Amino acid sequence: MPNAGPIESPTDPFASVPLPTPGARKPRVEGLPPGVSREIFGPQDQHQPQEPQGPQPSSGPQARGGGALPPVAPPPQPWPMNDAQMPEPQAPPVFGGLAPAPERLPAFIEPEPPRRRILPGIVVVVLVLIALAYLAPAVIMSGSVLRGTKVAGIDIGGLTVTQAADKLRTELSAKLAKPVVVDIGGQKETIQADEAGLELDVVGTIGQASSGFPTPAEVWRGLTGTTNLDPKVTLDPAQLTRTVEGLAESVDKAPREGRVSFVGLRRQIVIPRDGVLLDRGDAVKQISDAFLHARGSVALTLRPAKPDTTLEAVKQAAADAKQAISAPITLTLGGKQAQLTPAVIAANLSFVPDGKGGLEPKFDAAKACDTVEGSLVDAAQAPRDATYQIVNGKPVLVPARAGRGVDDDMVAAAVAKMIKSGGSRTIAVELATVKPKVSTAQVSGLGIKEQVAEFTTSFDCCQPRVTNIGRMAEQLDGYVVKPGETFSLNQVVGERTHEGGYVDAGQIVGGRMVNIVGGGTSQFATTLYNAVFFGGYEEVDHTPMDYFATRYPAGRDVALLYPDLDLKWRNDSPDGVLIKTTSTPTSVTVTLWGTKRYDKIEADESDKRNITPFRRESGSGPNCLTTPGQQGFTIDVTRVFYQDGKEIKRDKKLTTKYRPQAQVVCATG
Repeated sequence: MPNAGPIESPTDPFASVPLPTPGARKPRVEGLPPGVSREIFGPQDQHQPQEPQGPQPSSGPQARGGGALPPVAPPPQPWPMNDAQMPEPQAPPVFGGLAPAPERLPAFIEPEPPRRRILPGIVVVVLVLIALAYLAPAVIMSGSVLRGTKVAGIDIGGLTVTQAADKLRTELSAKLAKPVVVDIGGQKETIQADEAGLELDVVGTIGQASSGFPTPAEVWRGLTGTTNLDPKVTLDPAQLTRTVEGLAESVDKAPREGRVSFVGLRRQIVIPRDGVLLDRGDAVKQISDAFLHARGSVALTLRPAKPDTTLEAVKQAAADAKQAISAPITLTLGGKQAQLTPAVIAANLSFVPDGKGGLEPKFDAAKACDTVEGSLVDAAQAPRDATYQIVNGKPVLVPARAGRGVDDDMVAAAVAKMIKSGGSRTIAVELATVKPKVSTAQVSGLGIKEQVAEFTTSFDCCQPRVTNIGRMAEQLDGYVVKPGETFSLNQVVGERTHEGGYVDAGQIVGGRMVNIVGGGTSQFATTLYNAVFFGGYEEVDHTPMDYFATRYPAGRDVALLYPDLDLKWRNDSPDGVLIKTTSTPTSVTVTLWGTKRYDKIEADESDKRNITPFRRESGSGPNCLTTPGQQGFTIDVTRVFYQDGKEIKRDKKLTTKYRPQAQVVCATG
């Protein structure tokens, strides 16, 4: 470096100073070691004696003695530095006339050991490697289901959500479709998954799995472990309830009430008997649990059911019945007489539970007196209900008329009293003012002037169900639905009973063909529904059939069962609606009369989709009914309204899902 001589190793400036002797005067440092400048001690005190510049002569005692100081080295040349780089000089403290040794210059600071500089670098490298060990697999795993994820043993890890959904639908649906065998008092029935309304909730199942950007814990689990998930499934409570109802119809043994009736003049005595009924609520719960927890079988509970009547009450009623038909009953009015023969008495007499364990006589006087009332009362005096007759294709109002007739209530009470306590068999009847059941005001001025809609369905001849269809049509013929009124088929017709003219016939209930009183009347309900559909009236409530039948229009059929399954619709027009019905051995027709509001109404039907094949089964036993197989499918139907040749509105789309109907072949003995 220019202007700088060689730097010698620093020496102790006090090494050449002789140690003082006791009592001697402390020597003063006169010089510095060679190469060391006094400027390193900073500015000197003004009172400090100045060192002589340049070489001094060696004279005096010190020059001659052994303690002489070495010669003063020439002043070193300072390093060139600007003012900004020069540190602010500070005067060091003086102790005992001696200046302290200066602190070492920064140039002489000892460097840190190498390992202290390497350790932070190692930490950084380790952290980077850890981050890469997480981020690399995390990026690969993101956007798919976490690796190692399984649903009921089916591996969906590493798949996209869509791929996982498709795989579960293909492989898991088959596993969940395993049927459940129910044991009902020793009778075994198989419930299929579709009969229970069981469906795999694919979205909910996959929603349990991690499929976004995984956390470190999820990455570790995906690389080293397995995530097991339970499939999520749903059950349709309404569907399962219908299935249980079908089971109940086949296993229920209702308690038999004691009764006494007549076939002609022969008494029919029925002894009361205990019964057993399927516990519907418990059955729904047990079957649900069996499907949801993959139990292959379950035992259902039958509850005992007691009749209301007692054996003693039946014996007493049988004796009363014998006495009731032992002779005619004579009715008198003024000078006129009429007799109720034992055959007429028997045809209109029944014994019903009194709610206290007994049986009491019930006589249908109105029906019995119809055969003889003409002998007591002039026909011109009889009442007449207001109604409509179709004349030359037009509805014509037939006004109501009040009249005079036998007081039916008085006759019924008198006959019942005579049967229970005996006494005279001659009854003096009275006339009463009889009002029509339907007044003229109720049906006039309702705008019933033209045919609004008509629909016909067909069926095979000569089956028991034909009787029931015709009977329901007869009950509805001439019924008037007022403006704003909601019509309920079950409410208007009532419970279907043998006494009401209905017979036992086959009907599908909850997926099973069973014999019930009034079976087959769903066909009449379907016919009425379609007339209402094309008449443009508002639907309120109906339940589609479980299975498709070719005799009905797809997506426009109705299941009817008293009292649970009903057909309800509202007359939302300002005019009345007259229901007229006709039935033949092979068809039934419902015609609605009123005032048309639309030029045309059409049914917009979608294509059939989700086609499902049917299964084949074999059955046996007295309750087995052979049924043809029918595939399942889904269809949409939308009602479209037209006016002046243009579409003016559409109803909400109605979607119907038909289940596949098993083909059942009954084994012959």
